[in-house]
Amino acid sequence: MQDVNMEMMVPDRQKRKERSLISRFWQWEASGILVALIVLTVSLSFAADNFLSSYNMTVVARQAAFVGLVALGQTLVLLVGGIDLSVGAAAGLSAIVGSIALTQWGIHPYMIIPFTMGFGFLLGSLNGVFIAGLRLNPFIVTLATWEIFAGMTLVITKGYPIRPLGEKFTVFGQGELFGVPLPVIFFITSAALLVWMLRQTRFGRNIFAVGGNRDAALLAGIRVGRVEFLAYGMAGMLAATAGILFASRMDAGQPSVGEGWLMGAITAAILGGTSLRGGQGSIVGTVLGALLLAVLANGTVLMNVSGFWQRVIVGCVVLVAVLVDLLRRKD
Repeated sequence: MQDVNMEMMVPDRQKRKERSLISRFWQWEASGILVALIVLTVSLSFAADNFLSSYNMTVVARQAAFVGLVALGQTLVLLVGGIDLSVGAAAGLSAIVGSIALTQWGIHPYMIIPFTMGFGFLLGSLNGVFIAGLRLNPFIVTLATWEIFAGMTLVITKGYPIRPLGEKFTVFGQGELFGVPLPVIFFITSAALLVWMLRQTRFGRNIFAVGGNRDAALLAGIRVGRVEFLAYGMAGMLAATAGILFASRMDAGQPSVGEGWLMGAITAAILGGTSLRGGQGSIVGTVLGALLLAVLANGTVLMNVSGFWQRVIVGCVVLVAVLVDLLRRKD
């Protein structure tokens, strides 16, 4: 009799374990975006014959990498309860300065990316000074610096691209490692480092604390201003990385680099589970959000959808993302 009872208990335990795993999956901020990405990928694989080809998957991954790098920085800013509208313009200005450093200042091609990342950190730090130091509104500050950075790009270039950048440098944007585009490797490596930072370091935990409750973080002895300052600095650095890699890809520092990246970066972060009110988010979710947007854009091209309708679709996705964020906070 005891053996029969034990046999009946084993399936019950397995069922409870399965239910627990399913429950934990749906509680994960990025669960919805993962399901949506899988459904969209499967649907497009039937709708477009060449969607799952290795070449097209490389195109999708590379497209996701540029906006994804900007989205990673935007995620950090959103986590501390802020927003950065200047990331696209910062990417463009950084790409131009990096291109000038390469072609006119004689900096070695292998040093251009770290140089540009440092310049991007300075641009982000400018936002940090006004927001964290002077306690100005993040929306107003970054809207102003967006115009400043974009204007400086045009002042420097007069609207003309800076080219050529040379084969030694273009390898970073055009090259591959074991069949994986180098921009994708930069993207995945950056995401992995941020996951480690947020989970394993005190600074990472402080980011969540500041975004969750700024006053409580101050009372707990956290240097809130420093956390916010570094978050904006890192956002500028990641945007600059995307900008200079895109310049390397195009073999030119284009004044238009970064245009349109802001909307994609914010959307990817929100779709991935990052709350607009701070304190809640996931780097992995942001990666999935960037992939979803890239798959969506690629799918519309393969299905010959008008570019005008692509903008409408992206706008609808943004509204859905904001609605999902609202519903999540109500729960």
